[in-house]
Amino acid sequence: MKDFAGTPGTLTGFALRVSQFLFASASIASMTTTSSFFNFTAFCYLVASMGLQVIWSLGLAMMDAYALAKKRTLHNPILVSLFVIGDWVTAILSLAAASASAGIAVLYFHDIGGCNDNAECFKYQLAVAFAFLSWLTVFISSLIMFWLLAAG
Repeated sequence: MKDFAGTPGTLTGFALRVSQFLFASASIASMTTTSSFFNFTAFCYLVASMGLQVIWSLGLAMMDAYALAKKRTLHNPILVSLFVIGDWVTAILSLAAASASAGIAVLYFHDIGGCNDNAECFKYQLAVAFAFLSWLTVFISSLIMFWLLAAG
């Protein structure tokens, strides 16, 4: 298997995983600091999806850190297949959650005008923005993993 930017066990791969973890954590933190996010199913789905993303990204970031410390690459075909499946599943879930939450935010806060507290509305919008940034980094690493599997 080829060794290019973003593959497991490289510094750029580690950076992608850490950025996924940070964006998903920021999305959860922004959403859960509001007083009533649990009233909207899409926002609960966003928290659950980002929670899965945090666990997945943290686990893979720790594997990347270990590989970097031992100066080894993680290019086992079975391991890369697991990375591909996990990345694609979390990418789909993250995109669905971010899109649903963005739709609810636009509908409720802008179209209906149901947001009375501007600080809370801003936190919802910030959580959705962080979720999309998390999805973007997951999507990039899922494409890299798929490319690595196809090149192997």
